[in-house]
Amino acid sequence: MIRIIAILSVLTLFSCSSERKAQYHYQKALKHGLKVVNDSDTIRITTLDSFPVIKHDTIFWEKFITTKDSVVFFRNVYIPKTRWQTKIEYKERVKTLRIEGKTKWKTAKAVQVVKYRTSWWLVLIAFVLGFVLRFILNSTFISRVKLFFRYFGQI
Repeated sequence: MIRIIAILSVLTLFSCSSERKAQYHYQKALKHGLKVVNDSDTIRITTLDSFPVIKHDTIFWEKFITTKDSVVFFRNVYIPKTRWQTKIEYKERVKTLRIEGKTKWKTAKAVQVVKYRTSWWLVLIAFVLGFVLRFILNSTFISRVKLFFRYFGQI
C-alpha cells in the first residue's frame, strides 16, 4: 500500500501541469502558422468642464474642453485554416458560382405562367347558394310556404 501511494505521489509531482500543456499547445500552434500581431489604437477622450466667472456683478459659466489621448494595445490572433475548412470553403464557392450561372441562364428564358387561378365568381356564387339553401331548408320556412299555399288554395 505504501508503494502505491509513493508511485502515485511521484506521478502527480512530475506530470504535466496545465501551464506546461498550454505552453506545448501554443508552441505547436506557432509551428503550424499561428500569427500573433500586437496592434495598438489611439483613443481620444474629451471632457467638458465648466466653471463660474464673475464679471461686473454677474456670474457667467465658462466652458472648458480638454482632450486626452490614450493608446490601447491589443492582440490580434490569426489562426490558419485547416485543410478541411479550406476544402469546404472552396466547395461552397464553386457551388455558388454554379448556382449564379444557372440562375442567370434561366432568368433570361423564364416566362411567368399562372397555373392556379382562382375564379372568385364561383366562390361568391357558392357562398350565396349555401346561404340561400340554409334559409330554405329551415323548418320554419317550409311551414310558412305550406301555410301560404293553404291560404291561397282556399281563395
